Amino acid sequence: MDLFDYMRTATQERESPLASRMRPRTLDEVAGQKHIIGKDKLLYRAIRADQLGSVIFYGPPGTGKTTLARVIANTTKADFRQINATVAGKKDMEEVVASAKDALGMYGKKTILFVDEIHRFNKSQQDYLLPYVEDGTLTLIGATTENPYFEVNGALLSRSRLFELKALNQEEIKELIYRAVSDKERGMGNYEAVMEEEAADFLADIAGGDARAALNAVELGILTTERNLEDGKIHITLGVAQECIQKRAVRYDKDGDNHYDTISAFIKSMRGSDPDAAVYYLARMLYAGEDIKFVARRIMICASEDVGNADPMALVVAVSAAQAVERVGMPEAQIILSQAVTYVATAPKSNAAVCAISDAMDAVKNRQSMPVPAHLQDSHYRGAARLGHGLGYQYAHDFPNHYVKQQYLPDGMEEEVFYHPGDLGYEKKIQEHMEKIRRETT
Repeated sequence: MDLFDYMRTATQERESPLASRMRPRTLDEVAGQKHIIGKDKLLYRAIRADQLGSVIFYGPPGTGKTTLARVIANTTKADFRQINATVAGKKDMEEVVASAKDALGMYGKKTILFVDEIHRFNKSQQDYLLPYVEDGTLTLIGATTENPYFEVNGALLSRSRLFELKALNQEEIKELIYRAVSDKERGMGNYEAVMEEEAADFLADIAGGDARAALNAVELGILTTERNLEDGKIHITLGVAQECIQKRAVRYDKDGDNHYDTISAFIKSMRGSDPDAAVYYLARMLYAGEDIKFVARRIMICASEDVGNADPMALVVAVSAAQAVERVGMPEAQIILSQAVTYVATAPKSNAAVCAISDAMDAVKNRQSMPVPAHLQDSHYRGAARLGHGLGYQYAHDFPNHYVKQQYLPDGMEEEVFYHPGDLGYEKKIQEHMEKIRRETT
């Protein structure tokens, strides 16, 4: 490193955002993640012993993935290199590999490569790293906010140990807030700011587990708030904190785990007849900007799959809502969706239609396809009647209750039953009606 590099690095450290300056330098400074870096845990021991193998850190933004990599960089005797997959290309990786080979061959020194946002690498870029991870030229540390089982090469993942980082809880974020306010070396301690407890509680809550969001708000508050005339200090009140984060941070990636987890909870809440939970998850999706047409499609599916004929109006409401939201748009569409969601959630439930089509599909798939009974075949096309098609068919409306007992299923399947109406809602009436007309006919 020459003088200019040194000065540039020093300036970056001094002028970088508070969240960056306050990154922990040692394992003991890391807040949260005790499930993986507690003193009795494998990762903690491996880092302290400088015996770390290839790892993938996976978790939401602001939970410490890059922080852990930096801690490892400060702890290890290995050569530590870092690239960001959003801007790095094959040439960057080739330079790292060439340097790693030299370090290993000439000095017996290992190289740790930290790839931030590793899910941004395409398959060929990830494949390029594979042989060097496999032969020990590189020890890989990957960081990703996306599910690695979807986004990281399976072969690369199999050669790495996966560690999932969790969102920080409110107490852990408050600890970081107070640390940042009082730290005179890297934090805002020289500003003589006072963080009121109400404000700290608010920031820790609204950050949604993202330490970076909370620290960014702390920095903005201190830098933009005038000093109190009485004591000369900067007071971060609840009002100041609310101005610094005007919208709650919601972890929701339309292509990632939060999308799938939230929609799963949404559907299961409607299925489980919990309108409060269902409308809450609806609100989370809408707040995060989810496509209202996608939400409407899920409500229609649930109305048929989980309510079915127990309340046939559920599908009518869901379809009407889907059409209405396309015509109305947001923000009013949220009212329409809320109506549909609460209707479906509180409707009596039945999956009898699902079971019926599932069993029927299995029968079609796994059994020999028998011809349609002759009396049910079409007799209108040329020559059909002479072949006996439709002969003997009994027109149901000519009989009492508009019902007549005759064979409808193919030969060999006469006794099959696919649809079993439930005993809730309208399906109970269906069940009673079918039993009545069959009983009166026999």
